[in-house]
Amino acid sequence: MDIINNEKTEQIITEFSKTVQLFGLHPLEARLFSYLYLSGRALTLDEMSEALGKSKTSMSTNIRSLLDMNLVQRVWRKGVRKDLYKANSPLFKTFMNFYITEWVNAAKSQKETLEEIQIMIDKQNKEPSTDVKNVSNRLKEIIAFHSEIESLYERVENKSGSAR
Repeated sequence: MDIINNEKTEQIITEFSKTVQLFGLHPLEARLFSYLYLSGRALTLDEMSEALGKSKTSMSTNIRSLLDMNLVQRVWRKGVRKDLYKANSPLFKTFMNFYITEWVNAAKSQKETLEEIQIMIDKQNKEPSTDVKNVSNRLKEIIAFHSEIESLYERVENKSGSAR
């Protein structure tokens, strides 16, 4: 089944790829994921390469990236000697599990850096000026903001049932 030749299917893949790119995927990764998802079946690198008009090496590189993001999985089928790959489902949970973990880690890291800056400001300014006090107070609010983001992402992650 060569779904990419159908004009409407091509439009679906193009539009879905644009959405998937919003999650930080490169255009070919997004297109490959969209094709795999829409096909609804496990495919070989040769099939993906032929359908998308890209080299097998390019498909291999991009499928590894999608595997690392847990957006696709390697599938075994009796009698098939080539590796098969299939898009993970359901869509929302697949994307959110990966990206919520990324967002939590980023928020924690940024908060830790801001807390280090706060400690340096406090150490360097035993008798701070009004400007330093204002910046320090704003920094505390920024740190609190990051804590709230971290907490929100963790609550969403827990509700989504992430296995990470």
